[in-house]
Amino acid sequence: MAIILFDGECNLCNSSVQFIINKDPDGYFQFASLQGKTGQKLLKKCTIYHEIDSIVLIENDRFYIKSSAALKICKKLKGIWKLCSIFEIIPPFIRDCFYDIVAKNRYKWFGRKESCMVPTLTVKKRFLD
Repeated sequence: MAIILFDGECNLCNSSVQFIINKDPDGYFQFASLQGKTGQKLLKKCTIYHEIDSIVLIENDRFYIKSSAALKICKKLKGIWKLCSIFEIIPPFIRDCFYDIVAKNRYKWFGRKESCMVPTLTVKKRFLD
């Protein structure tokens, strides 16, 4: 099991969570918003600054951010998404430059929600408070 912390106000992030749920039928990933109590508690436990502007993956007592988190998530998904792991050969500082451009512009390009998404009953058990 692994936990993905995401920006619950970001349309791109919410769409990404829905995508991950669809490509993870075995339920390997659980989710918590960065803004929620559980997300904030996990960030402190990982000694990550509480206003981080990145997706966070917590797996096997380790945490990953930015492109490293995204690529590790892809490795666990069903289908061709596992092939994205080939990008791990690119040094993180280069990958993260591209990640940062999208992160900086995600509200402008994809919009913003007033509150976190409300999961359907079938996937609600995968979300942490």
